[in-house]
Amino acid sequence: MTSFKNFTNRLKKNKLKKKERKNSILSIKNNIEELNDLLLQNFSKKIQESHPNPLNSFGRKCFSQSDEDGITFEILRRIKKINSGFFAELGVGDGTENNTLLLSSLGWKGFWVGGNKLAFEPPKNQKFLFLKKWITAENIVETFLEGFSHFKLKNIDLISIDLDGNDFYILEALLKSKIQPSVFILEYNAKFPPPIKFKIEYNPHHKWEEDDYFGSSLTTLNDLLSSYDYKLICCNSHTGANCFFIKKKFAKLFKDVPSEIDKIYSEPRYVLYKRFVHKKSIKLIQQILS
Repeated sequence: MTSFKNFTNRLKKNKLKKKERKNSILSIKNNIEELNDLLLQNFSKKIQESHPNPLNSFGRKCFSQSDEDGITFEILRRIKKINSGFFAELGVGDGTENNTLLLSSLGWKGFWVGGNKLAFEPPKNQKFLFLKKWITAENIVETFLEGFSHFKLKNIDLISIDLDGNDFYILEALLKSKIQPSVFILEYNAKFPPPIKFKIEYNPHHKWEEDDYFGSSLTTLNDLLSSYDYKLICCNSHTGANCFFIKKKFAKLFKDVPSEIDKIYSEPRYVLYKRFVHKKSIKLIQQILS
């Protein structure tokens, strides 16, 4: 009986030790992650401060994926569009990290378009509209007209596009249809620095494979938008994922921004953020070489 009791006591002690070791490992892991976050925050701040474009120093995250919110806020402050306006965002994921949530919090009205279900039930009111649909170059103008009709709009102040694929062609369709806001926030493929011109081949059924086959280069976007009277003023330095364009009539408010595209471009830093890491795309390489 005593022997059995000793055996069970040893089992309990072993289980307790295993639990303590597991907790210790988890604690170490959490400490490493916290240290990594602090180092990353410090590194990102240094990148912002050392970037040749002063707009990057305003970058900060509120609701956006990285530092786009702070840049957006500064742009709107300069063009005097802080407290009211209309937005549209294309490609919104589950609705929890978006470039226009900040605008909505400022009192703006607008609509989202995306093929995914939101993580919440979208409100039904006169401030916000969610259109759940797959976006193509063929249906984008009709989709915007639906959003315009809901809000009784004739024009729009800001459009954000992050579709991980056909962004260039969607943008081109909007511009051709004279849907031209004061501000564009656009995802670009930072793997291609200026002066490289690149865009994926149009495929209305394209789905991002979490690789580097997506979108278009900064130069390609700049060439298109320049022909429609837009000026490139920033690329977010945190990840090198989004670029900002304004109507040229506002250019005098951004005299501190470099005129050279090389000094505005930000290289990709997805590797700093696990969720942004892209695997190699054979399709991309095939297109480059063909």
